[in-house]
Amino acid sequence: MKVIKRLDSPNFILIIRLLVGWVFLSEGIQKFLFQDQLGVGRFMRIGIPFPEITAYIVGAIEIISGICVLLGLYTRLTVVPLIFIMLTAIATTKIPILVNNGIWNMLHEARTDFSMLLGSLFLFFAGSGKYSIDNFLLRKKTSEE
Repeated sequence: MKVIKRLDSPNFILIIRLLVGWVFLSEGIQKFLFQDQLGVGRFMRIGIPFPEITAYIVGAIEIISGICVLLGLYTRLTVVPLIFIMLTAIATTKIPILVNNGIWNMLHEARTDFSMLLGSLFLFFAGSGKYSIDNFLLRKKTSEE
């Protein structure tokens, strides 16, 4: 069995893309399916401004970005709004837990948020990798020149 030693291997990038894309796609869909728990109702409870609009915008961004990340389409650009979404989620939901319940409770509650933030940051720096539409388009453009 061949051991992969480089963290920028196309296989690692694909795994991170699948993880990040799937989670954001799923969460975006759930904002529409379960509006009281995860969409407008949740945005209202945590004090997000204009929750009736913001929840739908965030859900749509997560769905579209999740699909783009899964396909490896404009990955570096696509993860930028996801990074801001995760920073906002941490600031609005996890910092209050830290203040009210302590570090260990916050770290437990924030594990997915931090994972998605770090995964998105990884993709921002690494790009979409070999197995992506981005790579296909780049190869096609290079061969035409």
